[in-house]
Amino acid sequence: MIRWWCSAAATPWTWAWRPYPGVWIFVALLSGAWFALMRRTTADRSPDTPSGVPFFIGVAMLWIALDWPLGALAGYLASAHMAQFLVIALAAPPLLLLGLPRTPVPPATGMRRLITHPLLTLVTFNAVVVATHLPAVTDALMHSQTGSLLIDLGWLAAGLLFWWPVLRPAAHPWFARPVRMAYLFANMVLMTAPGAMITFSDLPLYSTYELAPPIPGFSPLDDQRLAGLNMRVGAAIVTWTAISILFLRWNRAEVRLMESESAAARITPDPDPPASHGTP
Repeated sequence: MIRWWCSAAATPWTWAWRPYPGVWIFVALLSGAWFALMRRTTADRSPDTPSGVPFFIGVAMLWIALDWPLGALAGYLASAHMAQFLVIALAAPPLLLLGLPRTPVPPATGMRRLITHPLLTLVTFNAVVVATHLPAVTDALMHSQTGSLLIDLGWLAAGLLFWWPVLRPAAHPWFARPVRMAYLFANMVLMTAPGAMITFSDLPLYSTYELAPPIPGFSPLDDQRLAGLNMRVGAAIVTWTAISILFLRWNRAEVRLMESESAAARITPDPDPPASHGTP
């Protein structure tokens, strides 16, 4: 029987390739949605609309995270499951958003402004992170393909919501680059708690991985500690990369502003020239 989505399995692990058609359909739907959106917005796109390269890099990252072997290993190893989380929730969403067409943005409605408010997106993202890493939730959902799909889609939706105000801040003019950098740093701090819980536990937390068919070289506790380390280090890498890019763009914008103000001051005539004291 073909499994349509990756989930925890009771069969011993082998490196034999396994097909997951549900993942292929999901990737095809994402790609098709991008092409459909591009056709609909051809007339409204701004000249600086990016190509689809970032979007399809993000789609490729999702494919790698969800398909064999990483997707299948996530049913055996907590560390592989955590690698999936980092890609699906943190690394791929900003690329997907960067690859969307930039169309003229209508005035934000109250509901859209509320949903994309940075405080709400920050809280929502971390609530999803904590909830999906609770042992009771992981053990309940990972054993079924539907449950595993729900975890993956929850991560992706939360990641898109989290990155939206960083990359599309038009609804919140006060959310300038320095504030966005603080937002990203705050998220990294908040993610320390679940990462520490997983890393420093003296006992395996997840029966899914404690009772999974063993893979040589990985004890359940060592695997769990590696998963916690993956969360802390991986989140830091993504976060500091994004903060660095925002800082460089902010600095570049400030330099351009200072140069334009200096140039304007040089060409503006003095409205009150000094009086001449010479003899006419």
